[in-house]
Amino acid sequence: MQITRETDYAIRCVLYLVENPGKVIMVDSIAQDKDIPKSFLSKILQKLTRADIVSSFRGMKGGFKLSKNPDQISLLTVIEAIEGPVTINRCALDENICSLSNSCTVHPVWVALRGKLESWLSQHTFEGLTAKDK
Repeated sequence: MQITRETDYAIRCVLYLVENPGKVIMVDSIAQDKDIPKSFLSKILQKLTRADIVSSFRGMKGGFKLSKNPDQISLLTVIEAIEGPVTINRCALDENICSLSNSCTVHPVWVALRGKLESWLSQHTFEGLTAKDK
């Protein structure tokens, strides 16, 4: 698994919103402060909005803010909002993808690793990540 630039930017964006609790923040401010191209950030924020991680507000005082408390948002939540399910090998998502899944000696390793990775990422909330900075 490799974290894409899009996911890295999404994590930076959520961190910025966590650092500005309750405030509606404009895309320009996030983009400038977190060094993210504005047009790319707009697309990322659409995905985060669809995943109910952030809320979108239109108009003169429009922008974005968190939809949930930081303790309810994990790294896994943000990664899956951008990338989809986390996995090392696609057969760990669906054993029917590969005709060898039932006889493959490595398949159980991929499935176990996926479970451990999901568990570990879900334990790291944005509240915990920002508490480490303080």
